[in-house]
Amino acid sequence: MARKHNSGPATLAVVEVAPVNITVDDRPVSARRGESVLTALRLAIGYVRSSDFSQQRRSGFCIMGACQDCWIWRTDGRRLRACTTRVEEGMQLMTTQEMLP
Repeated sequence: MARKHNSGPATLAVVEVAPVNITVDDRPVSARRGESVLTALRLAIGYVRSSDFSQQRRSGFCIMGACQDCWIWRTDGRRLRACTTRVEEGMQLMTTQEMLP
């Protein structure tokens, strides 16, 4: 006997995830525990950083750390790849090196 398949649209399960508070370019941003910094930035401000060669906004490219397109900075000057770094409570991030204190 053949099984009937639901012909409705596919949906994703909704899972409650604890919020994480970070700061991006001196602005508070609410992220979700376990998501990448890249995802948090894309959802909160719509981009990851500005291009090194122009002011065009960048949003990541390979999403696996190989292309180097998602480098951003912690306020202590350390660089991190937004695509492979998970958000942590209290992170303070800058999307351009010029914004570092």
